[in-house]
Amino acid sequence: MRGNSAVAGGVVLAVITMVAGALPFANQVEPIMSAIGVRSAGAETQDVKAIVSVEAVKARAAAYAKDNYDAARWDPIHFKPAIDAASDQACLVCHNEINSAKPRDASLAGVKTTSTLAWYQTLDTYAGAQSDFHWRHRESPFAKQVMNLSCNFCHQGNDPREESPHVTATDAKGAVVTSWNNGNPPFTLRKMVNPSETCLRCHGQFPAENMGLAGKWHELRADLETADAPNGCLSCHAETFRTARHQVTYLKTKEIEDAAKAGSSDTCYGCHGGRAWYRNSYPYPRTPWPDMPTDMPDWAKDRPTSADARFKLPAAK
Repeated sequence: MRGNSAVAGGVVLAVITMVAGALPFANQVEPIMSAIGVRSAGAETQDVKAIVSVEAVKARAAAYAKDNYDAARWDPIHFKPAIDAASDQACLVCHNEINSAKPRDASLAGVKTTSTLAWYQTLDTYAGAQSDFHWRHRESPFAKQVMNLSCNFCHQGNDPREESPHVTATDAKGAVVTSWNNGNPPFTLRKMVNPSETCLRCHGQFPAENMGLAGKWHELRADLETADAPNGCLSCHAETFRTARHQVTYLKTKEIEDAAKAGSSDTCYGCHGGRAWYRNSYPYPRTPWPDMPTDMPDWAKDRPTSADARFKLPAAK
């Protein structure tokens, strides 16, 4: 009997969640939470500023601690449009453990981290021992020097039904909302983030073919670098090609240029092949630069000419 009740409850929840997926944000969260018997303080409001206020998040977190975990999972800050306005401080009210997380001292097989060296640790820009993923992207010296990453750069929300970012976000006409490049789908293969529009930007392959180069950078750099000019990337990119770059909010444009001039090519190569986790490269916008050639190479014909709307820098005054 108990099993039948559980099945029936699951069917009811499934129906409600399917219906909710067709509704705009204003009507998505509350029906589902009511079905599972929890209530998110503040979920009924559509005031985004009120939802993402740090004090409001703290109040809801305290209420969830007395209620149950399901309520926290369905908190409105995890959905569009609130997630876009959420500050790091608001996210860390509940997720502060990322600031103190540390990797294992040894693998389950007994291999110590001090006895291994990953390929990305060989770059000049990698300092210190192996560290937690979030610390490396947010708090490491190099990250603070050249990056401006926020929690919602990667984490665009989380729909507990799909275990994916904001798949159920819909506009007034019922169309799925996506802020990704060229209208790409809002999530990929049930991942918590969309790696094609986040991770790949800095962890793709070295695009040698696009630059007319034959070989890998560690083979090519020897002919382009000297003791006086240790950054071979600037042989072509100082004044000739793609000189308008990094025009996005999640990077520090000037600091990157300064680091590239002061250091080795690892400053550039690190994000353009040196820390590659994927077999392809990200199709960066081809921002026009002075004396840009008028002929368009085939690989660039579908490239945008400016950053995605959510990453555009404010217009200069």
